[in-house]
Amino acid sequence: MIRLEAVTKRYDDGTVAVDNLDLDVAAGELCCLVGPSGSGKTTTMRMINRLIEPTSGRIFLDGEDVTHSDPVQLRRRMGYVIQQVGLFPHLTIADNVGTVPRLLGWDRSRIKARTSELLELVGLDPDRFAKRYPSELSGGQRQRAGVARALAADPPVLLMDEPFGAIDPITRDRLQGEFHRLQQELGKTVVFVTHDIEEAVRLGTRIAVLADGGRLEQYDTPAQILGSPATPFVAEFVGADRGLKRLTVTSIDTADLDRPPLVGPDDTMAAARLLLADARLPWAVVIDGNGALRGWIGEKDLYGDGLVGDRTHRMEAWVPADATLKQAFAEMLQHDAGWVAVLDQDGTYVGVLTPDLLHAALRRSVDRSDGVELAESPLRV
Repeated sequence: MIRLEAVTKRYDDGTVAVDNLDLDVAAGELCCLVGPSGSGKTTTMRMINRLIEPTSGRIFLDGEDVTHSDPVQLRRRMGYVIQQVGLFPHLTIADNVGTVPRLLGWDRSRIKARTSELLELVGLDPDRFAKRYPSELSGGQRQRAGVARALAADPPVLLMDEPFGAIDPITRDRLQGEFHRLQQELGKTVVFVTHDIEEAVRLGTRIAVLADGGRLEQYDTPAQILGSPATPFVAEFVGADRGLKRLTVTSIDTADLDRPPLVGPDDTMAAARLLLADARLPWAVVIDGNGALRGWIGEKDLYGDGLVGDRTHRMEAWVPADATLKQAFAEMLQHDAGWVAVLDQDGTYVGVLTPDLLHAALRRSVDRSDGVELAESPLRV
């Protein structure tokens, strides 16, 4: 969808902001540009829609060389979201969202329908927010409105310049999650500038790590950036804790799960004691007849008579089967748990993940040729 060929930006004083950059972004990918200040992240993004003109090189959009095309028409083919949102303060939220469709000559009813659709999509009730002004919204709500405005004309490409950088951590985390959901649903081609490697790892399909002067150090998937840094600069930039960051991009594999003994809440204590004795384990998972997790019970609870359900402990630490290892590890830490239960999308119990299994899964996700040392990871227990 987007291709940069030997793109360079050199200013009159001789400063090189971007140096001979080659970059390909496939349709539907989210490419994160990361790097320190002065690495040309924003300059690169603004050259794509020609808010900044390249000194040399060529830029292609969907196979078309747009280096010398009409920049105004080019920008109308791209959504653009910036850190401070850039909503027009004198326009309502609905009018802000409908800006580009109006410029494109859409009729009023079509604009109204599209505006309502997008406000709902980004979690802003049209009945509540359409007629409000930007000053009447919180920072997070304004950012959502900015995303809606960028999507208004259904552009194939979104350019996002640190869109969540000026928001408090809690709201930022929520917006990242919402945007990830939107991207999964809409499949836009996105170039996303951020200085935060963790944000890039969470959202990006691929990450371009830029050094001072706009030199491309590595362009790869988040897993490869973390697992196989191409240069010492990349290794330093992503941090010594890249093994832990890799938890974010490593999904749970149900084949890695442990499957301890299962008992039902209506089973007798005697039956449960026999099961644990045969399995030589000190605890069992309690599930009901539909396979739903009810909790766990330990061998110390299995004295005398009665039913398992009477002494079952609630299991607080659990994650969905499509969670990442980071989510599983966080649940273990939050609940001080020795294991975390894994449930499928229907809430059916699948198995359990222990710290040892989690560490083994992380090690298997790294090619032995990477040279990444995970043996010193805090996950070694």
